[in-house]
Amino acid sequence: MINSGRFLRFATVGLAGTTVDFTILIALVELHGVPPELAKLVGAETAIIVMFVVNEHWTFSEWGRTGYRPLLRRLLTSNLVRTGGLVVATSVLWLLVYYADVQYLVANGVGIVCGFVVNFLAESYFTWRVHR
Repeated sequence: MINSGRFLRFATVGLAGTTVDFTILIALVELHGVPPELAKLVGAETAIIVMFVVNEHWTFSEWGRTGYRPLLRRLLTSNLVRTGGLVVATSVLWLLVYYADVQYLVANGVGIVCGFVVNFLAESYFTWRVHR
């Protein structure tokens, strides 16, 4: 069963991460001419780290063991499981930009929405292990 309060906190943190993602994406594409899919990867990884820190202290603060090693395990697991959401988001961006001629910012938004559910479920079950 999904905890609605945790889901709303996760979504709020996701909005902050989306802001980071978009800011870096726009800066790299518009100011530095980086291809959108490469800029997406840089923005997403930065957002993943920011979201992990906030989720660790707010969304899932009552879950997970304390200490340096468990924290490091959660950080590495978070990066690993969010790879699924990142692959979905980046693939959607790439497909929409290059095959459907969708503007890259719109394509990024659609990709983020597609990766959201993958990220919530993976983070809940694998990173913070809320099912235990």
